[in-house]
Amino acid sequence: MREYKISRGVALRAFRVLQSQGVAEPVPGGRWRVVRAGERSDRRPLEDRIADIITDEGLTVGAAFPSTSVLAARFTVSRPTVTKALNRLEAAGLLASGGQGKVRTVRAVPNREERS
Repeated sequence: MREYKISRGVALRAFRVLQSQGVAEPVPGGRWRVVRAGERSDRRPLEDRIADIITDEGLTVGAAFPSTSVLAARFTVSRPTVTKALNRLEAAGLLASGGQGKVRTVRAVPNREERS
């Protein structure tokens, strides 16, 4: 808004017009994002998408899990956001934490039918 010297109200009205045309969509937190033609995005919670890594990559119990930095780059989110999702997976019993600086490991392989 500063760059184009417009008010927040003008920006919101513009995004509502773009939403009606299917070019933009609201995102949690009062933000908007532009939808690119042909772009598909996964709307599931981050912990569900991270849990899918276990089954998609064929990880077994005791296998090392990707680091927070690798996951942040893969899902284009911040490291603290990934850490919160990983903490939820640890609380659910899917991952085991080795502590600070240690590698997380798979504690249990999720069943897709149970999660959905």
